[in-house]
Amino acid sequence: MKSFLNLTGALAVLAAPALAQTAPAPSLTASALAVGSTAPAFKGQDAAGRPVELRQLLKKGPVVLYFYRGQWCPYCNKELSQLQDSLQVLTAKGAQVVVITPETPANIDQTVAKTKASFPIVHDQNLTIMKAYKTAFVVDDATAKKYLGFGVDLKKANGLDQNILPVPATYVIGQDGKIKFAYFNTDYRHRTSVRQVAQAL
Repeated sequence: MKSFLNLTGALAVLAAPALAQTAPAPSLTASALAVGSTAPAFKGQDAAGRPVELRQLLKKGPVVLYFYRGQWCPYCNKELSQLQDSLQVLTAKGAQVVVITPETPANIDQTVAKTKASFPIVHDQNLTIMKAYKTAFVVDDATAKKYLGFGVDLKKANGLDQNILPVPATYVIGQDGKIKFAYFNTDYRHRTSVRQVAQAL
């Protein structure tokens, strides 16, 4: 596997976002959920095995929900590192941060090591959450082959028999269960800032 710096450069020069080259199955059509709509309920476990359930979290305050691609993605690592560095900006507003990923628990451990993340990261084992929030899509064979050439085996990284990734979306969910803010960009190189999320809170 190439060095992290080489991988960063290699991923950065991919001509187009993976989603633009996909032919997703009907059940895996990625699209943004509308602001004002009801956020889909979900439950799962974080990397430490602790339960994470939206309904319980909303009893304490608003929830900021992030989706990320994997520990191999330098853009995701940068986003999560910045989120960790500025986490108090969100928690000071009563918000709870939850992160969803398709990658296996072992790879989540690598993400935590790289980003120092202290917030819950949930392994979406059956893609249940990603499907509910319509972030999941099937990566086309040509793009998956390019990633494999950079040492990134998506099937192995996620423990799946398909090459599936999420759009790295961000949602702010109010205590009423409604989506207050949505950032959904199929270009994985672009992410919302903590400042924008804080303003939405």
